[in-house]
Amino acid sequence: MAIRWDAQRLDATNTGTLPGLARLSTFVRSVRTPEFHGVTFHEILAKSALNHVPTDARMLPGEWTINPYRGCTHACRYCFARNTHTRLELNTADDFDREIIVKTNIVEVLRDELKRKRTLPPRVAFGTNTDVYQRAEGRYALMPGIIDALADARIPFSILTKGTLIRRDLDRLRGASAVTTVHLGLSISILDERLQQSVEPGTATTAARLATVRAIRDAGMECTVFMAPILPLMTDQPAQLEELVGAVADAGATTVLYTPLYLASGVKEVFFGWLRGARPDLLERYSEVYAKGSATSRRYRDWLSDRIRPIIAAHGFPDPDETIEDKFALNGRTAVTPVFTPQPTLF
Repeated sequence: MAIRWDAQRLDATNTGTLPGLARLSTFVRSVRTPEFHGVTFHEILAKSALNHVPTDARMLPGEWTINPYRGCTHACRYCFARNTHTRLELNTADDFDREIIVKTNIVEVLRDELKRKRTLPPRVAFGTNTDVYQRAEGRYALMPGIIDALADARIPFSILTKGTLIRRDLDRLRGASAVTTVHLGLSISILDERLQQSVEPGTATTAARLATVRAIRDAGMECTVFMAPILPLMTDQPAQLEELVGAVADAGATTVLYTPLYLASGVKEVFFGWLRGARPDLLERYSEVYAKGSATSRRYRDWLSDRIRPIIAAHGFPDPDETIEDKFALNGRTAVTPVFTPQPTLF
């Protein structure tokens, strides 16, 4: 059952962001709590839980996803999902981090959908939009019911997260893995603590995420680590890649995937805003790197591949291309082998 915070309700709604949400017939209320300073949770009643991505979509074509939340307090400056907030007249910067949409009835809706569907989804992915184990999940606790519903229907699913809160559900996930296929993944890409907390200010530390990988392995489950994103000029040097892959291997990860930083329109402006404050010395170089679009060049991706794949292999991990389709096609298909127009320079 979703927690409504009745005892803590301050009846605080943000009139600057409410109008776009208020047009939704499913909007219930906006809630603030001292535990989440500066964050407003907008509770809505979902009409559907399962989302089928069109087969002609650029990302995740034909896949099924579930997104209990929209917006994310992890506040990663590079998050590709930021643009989804504009559909509700919310901005890609602070609103995405602080105005969180919560589908409080999603468990009930999901169970109803699974009962009515003649053909069940072949697989469901979590973490394709915003993180299901962001801090709000600690209070709303939507994932246990979702996991149980999918397990009861024997539907395979994958979870990609930066949130250590997944440890709360490991017994439940292990139980689900006994009746269906469950793939778990942690996003870990930055060992420099100061850099990591600057560019991902609302996330758990890298050390905490590595400990979560160990906990997943101790629970008897496999764990993929997504080294995503690799930041050009900040985390892509051979010594840094060696240290990162080594740390991931020591934590017990079973598979490693990687991808360089991709900056979609709108997201690029947020990331460059962070860059101006945190690394102004790199601003000009990044302007060159991403001058012609959202992606680094094919030449850069080949350069990165030539350096990181031997390190991955040396630590005993399987070739990323051999594991993408089986485990995380939802994310890996575009992460490791993106289709972008090559540029003439290294970056």
